[in-house]
Amino acid sequence: MLFNMLIAFVFCFIVALLAMNPKASKAGDIPAKAEFIVTLSWPDNDPNDIDLWARNPAGEVVWFRRREAGLMHLDRDDRGLSNDTINVNGQRIVNPLNQEVVTIRGIAPGEYVVNAHYYESKEAEAPDPKAGQPVELTLSVVKVNPRAEVVYYGQQRLARRGDEATLVRFSVRADGGVSGINTLPARLVERL
Repeated sequence: MLFNMLIAFVFCFIVALLAMNPKASKAGDIPAKAEFIVTLSWPDNDPNDIDLWARNPAGEVVWFRRREAGLMHLDRDDRGLSNDTINVNGQRIVNPLNQEVVTIRGIAPGEYVVNAHYYESKEAEAPDPKAGQPVELTLSVVKVNPRAEVVYYGQQRLARRGDEATLVRFSVRADGGVSGINTLPARLVERL
C-alpha cells in the first residue's frame, strides 16, 4: 500500500511539473485571426491608385494614413504600379495584381461602411491625365469564422480622380451574423 502511494505521489509530481512548464511557442509565431476579410481589387496592371476606406461601429476609419482602428487593419495599401515592382538579381519583376485588403479581427456589433476613393491617376494616355480613365472595382466581404462565407460581392465604377463611392454597408450582430447589407452613400474620405 505504501508503494502504491509513492507511485501516485511521483505521478502527481510529474503531472504538476508538466503543467508548470508548457511548451514554448516558436519564435515569431503570431496567430493571425480574422473574422472578416474585405478585399478591393481593380484590373491587373492598372497604374491608378485606388484606396479602400472602412469605418467601424465606433466611427473610427482605416485608410492609408491610419492603418489600424479598433479591430480593423489595413493589411495592404496598393498604389497601382507604384509599389508593384522589385529587383531580383538585376531583373525587374512586376506584380500585376491590384488589391487592397482590410481585416476585421474580432466581432464588434454595429454598422461597417466600406468606401473606395480614386486617389491618383497615372495614365498618360487619358484625355485629361489629371482626371484619369474610369476604373472598374470589385469588392468582396468574406466572413471567415467558423467557415468562409461570402457576405457581399459587388462591382462599382469610379469615373475620375477624386471620386468616392460607398461600395457596401453592413451590420454585424453580437453573434457574428451579418444583416442590413446596402449601398447607401456615406462620405468617409477626408479632404487631403
